[in-house]
Amino acid sequence: MSTAPDPMPAGADAPAGATPIRSLTVLPARREDVELHTADGLTLVGELALPADRDPVATLVTLHPLPTHGGYMDSHVYRKAAWRLPALADLAVLRFNTRGTSSPRGTSEGSFDGGEAERFDVAAAIELAEFRDLPHRWLVGWSFGTELALKHGTDPAVEGAILLSPPLHRATDEDLDRWDAFGKPLVVLVPELDDYLRPDEARRRFARVRNAEVIGVDGAKHLWVGEPSVRRVLDEIVGHVRPGFPLPLPTEWTGDGTTAATAERDTADTDQASYDASRTDGVAD
Repeated sequence: MSTAPDPMPAGADAPAGATPIRSLTVLPARREDVELHTADGLTLVGELALPADRDPVATLVTLHPLPTHGGYMDSHVYRKAAWRLPALADLAVLRFNTRGTSSPRGTSEGSFDGGEAERFDVAAAIELAEFRDLPHRWLVGWSFGTELALKHGTDPAVEGAILLSPPLHRATDEDLDRWDAFGKPLVVLVPELDDYLRPDEARRRFARVRNAEVIGVDGAKHLWVGEPSVRRVLDEIVGHVRPGFPLPLPTEWTGDGTTAATAERDTADTDQASYDASRTDGVAD
């Protein structure tokens, strides 16, 4: 079942001295550029965000949407996860560009391979998390990234996977059966208004995975644009990787003497523009 509680009422007053957490809020964390090295000889670029003054208690290895349709490590939900979750929930967040994908961080070597050679990218990300001794590793895939998790994520080093807006375009029933045999949790967040796979069909498709939990999210769309959708996703992620953690996550930052920063722009608008343009070719994002 969903771990997210009812949201806080809109417009609730912030405590004195608190900073409201908005779409551009960047909370304190240790952030470092990282490189991932694949078994087929490529270097991928990424960023690791860690709690500012303590060790993480769990780890998100994120897999971004389709790069040929604008997906990359900075796709807005993942940026906001990296900006908020180290401070709010003591999580490590690893983001990276799959092969041939560019972002302000840089361009990963290689070229897009439709989800096949990307198996080396998934393995390299898990390997980096293992090498850094990051605890309780969970894959978090979004759209195309869910395909990578389903096809290539059954690694003993991960504790489970969380899927955001899975299109099930490239992943097959054979991949689902492999996850069923893997036996680890598979949490599936499906927007009510998704363009590719909606909750009822998702429940039918994922029924073959006994450890799958399909959660339909009322009013949400494929890209989870808007703070209510982003907060629901982040609450669900934290609720599953940190069972019993107090939810909903705070909507203000009190800081304990540290201050929040503000980013220059939100990538949600560019994510939406790329997605809208891609809808004319009929290929799932």
